[in-house]
Amino acid sequence: MGTRYHITVVNPPAAIDRAELLAAVDEELEAVNREMSTYIPDSELMRFNRGPVGEAVPVSRHLAEVVELSLDISQRSKGAFDITVGPLVNLWGFGPRPEPEATPSDTEIAALLETVGSDALRLERNPDRLTRKRPVELDLSAIAKGHGVDRVARLLEQRGIDNYLVEIGGELRTLGMNPKGAKWRIGIEKPVATGNVVQVPVEISGFAMATSGDYRNYYERDGVRYAHSIDPRDGRPLQHRLASVTVIADSCAEADGLATALNVMGAEAGLQLAEREGLAVYMLVKSDEGFEPIASTAFQPFLERSAK
Repeated sequence: MGTRYHITVVNPPAAIDRAELLAAVDEELEAVNREMSTYIPDSELMRFNRGPVGEAVPVSRHLAEVVELSLDISQRSKGAFDITVGPLVNLWGFGPRPEPEATPSDTEIAALLETVGSDALRLERNPDRLTRKRPVELDLSAIAKGHGVDRVARLLEQRGIDNYLVEIGGELRTLGMNPKGAKWRIGIEKPVATGNVVQVPVEISGFAMATSGDYRNYYERDGVRYAHSIDPRDGRPLQHRLASVTVIADSCAEADGLATALNVMGAEAGLQLAEREGLAVYMLVKSDEGFEPIASTAFQPFLERSAK
């Protein structure tokens, strides 16, 4: 997945063999890569992208699960989340291709927008089959890390481990107690490029958390900042004042996908969705004084528990 992972396990069962557990975790994450990587030419996802159009292709259960959740989030966000946005991400230099020498033209953007759209996908479950109704390409980068976190968390729980923190590239999931015997408290970062600065700590034992923002992966050209988050509806990097979105949910895959969707939607529309669906969401919006925090109603209890 092109990033590092961190796992903390507290008071594991005596029968747990540390070396075997590490090997099992590595194998699980390698399996995620073999299924969903855009950087491995022979991954299941890349083979699907090269496959036939208009034909139902058998896919693995895990790939089907992630596509199913992705299509659900796309529908809920009215297209702000789209797993076919990869060609536009590459066009702007945030995928496997390097940063472009010139800013993409309106013509280039319009041409690639014709190749984007989750409506071109038809998923069937049991048996799991996926059809491309037109030649779109899947890119699960905005949700695969969260899915990987969930896979590792499930592996730990299957081995009787009920106190843990699993983190992959900033997306995480916790259960039980930390090494000090207290609930897990995680700092939401202030969206600044210089170091890790905590904006606010939250207590999230038993939940997953993911953050999407524009403050790490970006480049500047002619005084304009281009961030890695691309709006699949217009094909351009985000330009609004929403700097970061953090979502707390039961699964890390859902938190990961929703954080991306809400970030694309912007503060006003994103908060409306959060309140309508009862999502636990914390936003940081750029202001003249720094960052203005906005928390959804469902997020307030996490802040209140952390303040005690």
